[in-house]
Amino acid sequence: MLTGDFSRPRRIVLDCDPGHDDAIAMLLAHGSSAIDLVAVTTVAGNQTLEKVTCNALSVAEVAGIDVPIAAGCDRPLVRPRIVAPDIHGDTGMDGPVLPSPRGVVDDRHAVDLIIETVLGSEPGEITLVPVGPLTNIAMAARKEPRIVPRVREVVMMGGAFHGGNRTPTAEFNVLADPEAAHVVLNEAWPVTMVGLDVTHQAVATPDVRDRIAALGTAPARFVGELLDFYGNTYRSAQAFPHPPVHDPCAVAYVADQAVMTTRRAPIGVELTGTLTTGMTVVDLRGDEPAECRTQVGVTLDHDRFWTHVVNALHRIGDPT
Repeated sequence: MLTGDFSRPRRIVLDCDPGHDDAIAMLLAHGSSAIDLVAVTTVAGNQTLEKVTCNALSVAEVAGIDVPIAAGCDRPLVRPRIVAPDIHGDTGMDGPVLPSPRGVVDDRHAVDLIIETVLGSEPGEITLVPVGPLTNIAMAARKEPRIVPRVREVVMMGGAFHGGNRTPTAEFNVLADPEAAHVVLNEAWPVTMVGLDVTHQAVATPDVRDRIAALGTAPARFVGELLDFYGNTYRSAQAFPHPPVHDPCAVAYVADQAVMTTRRAPIGVELTGTLTTGMTVVDLRGDEPAECRTQVGVTLDHDRFWTHVVNALHRIGDPT
């Protein structure tokens, strides 16, 4: 059982690039009683924009998610696009047989949907949860600066302070668009960076897989199929015995801050390093600066995290 004040769901926009772990993040955001998912926006990252947007629609079909889904930026601000077929396959979500989505993509560009959602809500009501490259979020802040003081906070999955996964120093989401990450981290809104230091603790161990399988619903079986493929690629590409699910960690933190410990610290992004481009440089020296508006996740409560995921899947039930 989880304890805490979950009486007031946090309204979020989930900006993602599905992606196996993005799919689980969508399911957690939809199924959590502590979150009100108001929109999903997509960005090129794990695969091309067309593919990840199709995947988002398929996840919505699996779970009965009925919110606007809008496609965003199809490339980084400055650099060539990179994708991750070594982890996510050619479709971006290889493994399960994806249902043909009946939903349609919102007519608005994702950047405009983000802006309209924030400006149409009370100040401090909307939390932005980007779990892919930060291109859409940076573009929204630049296109309409009025959103920055109105956003409650940005909780991003990306970066690391103990080494990367795409390169020895850089995590994939930040490396994919480091200039966008620089913009987001230097705006005046509060930012929580949920990086690899935390997400590598969120491994889908056999007991976790058993808890999900015991639910017996179509969304739970879908997650099992996601983890089958994702686990195999993580074993072969990065030698993980069990796959870490990165993106749901950011969603879980929004739902329940007790799921991880955090530390306030200045965060910079290396833009010009020969060997360190995309590195998130976190200054952990000395005491936590009280005035600092950026913080990083440090440790994850593994059982509490997975209880949120299992509870969300239970709450979704079997929409089909």
